[in-house]
Parts: sequence; C-alpha cells; structure tokens
Amino acid sequence: QVQLVQSGGGSVQAGGSLRVSCAASAGDMLTYYCVAWFRQAPGEERGSVATLSRYGGTDFITSVKGRFTISVDNTEKTLYLHMNNLKPEDTATYYCAARAGLYCPTNQPADFTYWGQGTQVTVSS
Repeated sequence: QVQLVQSGGGSVQAGGSLRVSCAASAGDMLTYYCVAWFRQAPGEERGSVATLSRYGGTDFITSVKGRFTISVDNTEKTLYLHMNNLKPEDTATYYCAARAGLYCPTNQPADFTYWGQGTQVTVSS
C-alpha cells in the first residue's frame, strides 16, 4: 500500500514559479511505479499534467511543455512538479498519483491507484 502526502503549491503572480511535492511511503517509487501529476480546475474534469516512469521517461501535456518539470528523488522518496512561467490558466488543485508498473500506459485518472490529497495552485494575472 502506497500513501502519498502532498505539500507546496500556493499563490503566485503570472510568470512566477512554484513547486509541489509528493512524499511517498513506498521505498523506491521510480523503480516500480508510474507516477504522475494531475490537475483539476473548478467545474472541470481532472486531467493529466505530466507522467514519469522508469522505462517510459517523462511526458507532458502540450500546454506545460518547456515550463514544468517532473522528477523523483528516491533518497527522499518524493515526487516533485516544478512549475515555471506560470499562467492564470494553470490555476487548479494539483494531485500526485501512482500506479504499479515500469511504464505509464495511459494518463487517465481512472487508471491510477494511489492519490495524494491535493494542493491548490493559484496564479493571478
């Protein structure tokens, strides 16, 4: 059983940077899990932002490519989402997620087993 506890996020003006973190109870997330960040804005469905897996590498939605990075620190057992050049449309609740596997075959929320509690990111114009 994997437990994910999120921290970070907050409020920033457009063009600023934030980081969200996701601490895992599992010993080696990158070896055995596909991990991901999702986001959900009010009135919208939860959607993928980025995925990372050992053999699949990283993948990002088009709107965040070049601005967001996803990484895992196995020593700290923590997943990170670094967000630069933030835009108001990035405002949402951000969720980390994980599923067993060396690849991320899909980026659909229903296919992920473990979830963090969510962290608010607000970007003002």
